[in-house]
Parts: sequence; C-alpha cells; structure tokens
Amino acid sequence: MHISEGVVSGPVMMAGAALAFAGTAVGLKKIDYERMVHVAILSSAFFVASLIHVNLGPSSVHLILNGIVGLLLGWAAFPAILTALLLQAILFQYGGITALGVNTVIMALPAVICYYLVGPLPGRGPRYTFVAAFLAGAGSVGLAALGLGSALYFTEKNFLEVSMLVMTANLPVMIIEGIVTGFCVTFLLKVYPEIFPRRGPEK
Repeated sequence: MHISEGVVSGPVMMAGAALAFAGTAVGLKKIDYERMVHVAILSSAFFVASLIHVNLGPSSVHLILNGIVGLLLGWAAFPAILTALLLQAILFQYGGITALGVNTVIMALPAVICYYLVGPLPGRGPRYTFVAAFLAGAGSVGLAALGLGSALYFTEKNFLEVSMLVMTANLPVMIIEGIVTGFCVTFLLKVYPEIFPRRGPEK
C-alpha cells in the first residue's frame, strides 16, 4: 500500500512527515529496549510481507501485517515500520523518500489504533484471541486504505475515484490479513507469550 514518489502534494507530504516524526519519537520513548529483538523481527516480517505487491495506479496492494506489528509492539510500530519502509525505498524503490512520512503514517497509525482497541483481549481465551487478532489484522488494513485514500484525495480531488478503487481493492486483503493475523497471534500466544507487551502504566 505504498504511495509512489511524487504523487502527494507538498502540504500532505509535510503533514505526513511531521506525524511520522512525532509517532516515531513517541515510539522510541515508549520502547522497551529489552524487547528490541522483537521490534527487529517484526520490522523484518513487515519488510518481507510488503515486498510482494500488485501495482494499482499510484499505489499498490499487498499483505501488510501492520495489525500484528501493532498488537505486539504498540507505539514501537512507528520506528519498526519506518525502518522497513526506508529500506524498501532505498533498496527496491518502493514508495520513495519524499513519501516516506506519509507511507509510515498510513501503515503505523492504524497499527497503534488497533493496539489500543483490541490489544488487551489476546490471552483471555482462544476465541477472544483469534477474534481480537482478526479485527486487528483486518481493521489495520482498512484504516490504512482509508488513510491512503485520504492522502490522495487531499492531494487532488480528482483522485477520488482512484481512492475509492484502492479502498475497494483492499477489501479481500483485509479478510486475508485478519485470518493470517488471527492464526499467527493464537500460535505465538501458545509457544512464545513473552513476545506480547506487558500492560502497565503508560510511560
């Protein structure tokens, strides 16, 4: 779901960069450095999953896995996703440096939102865990598609049809992401529960 280089307008690009900077700063402040390996692993998973994509106008459709990144990392999803997107832009020219901030917000902000909405539910039983993870996976993709469509719309009103096409094309991805996230989270909770963030007072 990368926005290509040079597509968004200057104001949208600057707004995305400012929000990405703020989110990354919060993520770095809240990150538990004892869990840095988990951040690196999930950043790598996001990097690999979103390499396989289908071009769709000024954007693309692909697996994202930002739902599971959000569930397991919380605010640390911002630096994790930013790092993966930066490497993709440098190594494979996916997205681009100028669109890095917008792309980061589009993918990381939904991850953080899902962390707060359904994050406490995994671990309360297999059914709750799978449903919560499914909602996080599907919801994060839906919110990301909405964010992408909004970025295109505020760049140029004529992008409205493209925005609607992008959001519609991601509906099947939402279902797939939800199922994949549900099984992954359920499995991880059984074999490696330590990967889930400890819920404590906010820093």
